[in-house]
Amino acid sequence: MSELISIFRTVFNVLKQPSGLASIILDILIITIFLYKVLEWTRETRAYQVMKGIGLLFVVSVLARLFGLTTISWVLNGILASGSIFLILFILFTPELRRVLERIGSHRISKLGVISDDTDTHRIIQDLKRSILHLSKRRVGALLVFERRSGLGDIAATGVQMDAALSGALVENIFEPNTPLHDGAVVIRGTTIVAASCLLPLSDDTKVARELGTRHRAAIGVSAASDCVVIVVSEETGAISVAREGKLIRFLDEKALTNTLDMLLSKDQSLFVLPWNRKKKEEA
Repeated sequence: MSELISIFRTVFNVLKQPSGLASIILDILIITIFLYKVLEWTRETRAYQVMKGIGLLFVVSVLARLFGLTTISWVLNGILASGSIFLILFILFTPELRRVLERIGSHRISKLGVISDDTDTHRIIQDLKRSILHLSKRRVGALLVFERRSGLGDIAATGVQMDAALSGALVENIFEPNTPLHDGAVVIRGTTIVAASCLLPLSDDTKVARELGTRHRAAIGVSAASDCVVIVVSEETGAISVAREGKLIRFLDEKALTNTLDMLLSKDQSLFVLPWNRKKKEEA
């Protein structure tokens, strides 16, 4: 209790000084905003539940110290003060940590390779839309990864380098069954196909629907590890889906597909809002 009284006495002495009060308010405000943003950005990830668990450990540790529970306090202080728990969390949740740091460091999208002419942009969007719909009608599987702020050079390096102009005909040709490049994903940067037949990390989320195959799990996995947007065409059903931030939205119609492509390829892009068809079923 003497330590607690000493802490309150120190805080009271600091609060009596105007400069000290301002510093404490500013300090608390910054930490509060930072923690709120971290929780907001990780809310849809596995890290959110773990962070809540760590927060509970901190609360229990403080209560144990206040009520003189020596053994519990010693155990919890050993866990939290050793730093090993943070190393384990860093290893387990590297993708989530990278996404948080990217959002902290980026406030606007800086996009390379986007066509400046609106007419050409509209033509490419319509051309790509027709090709995706054609692949869907024929039930030909396809996986298109659109790079945004986060570089996908490591993903592109796993495939065949192309650096070709984006066109619907080329996309259809790449995913044509029994061709050398049909198995894997296409990485698109602006209006350039960077690479084809690329390998993507699979999602290990146990909440993913069982009927989803490897192609959809790969789309969820890569979108959870970066800020890319992935368009998927199912080989079994022909359904068109979009993955973003580890979420999969299935059964896009032609209008929703057009809006998505327009947002991805046009100059006026939004960082957080894409025109998803909200009426469609969303799978986590």
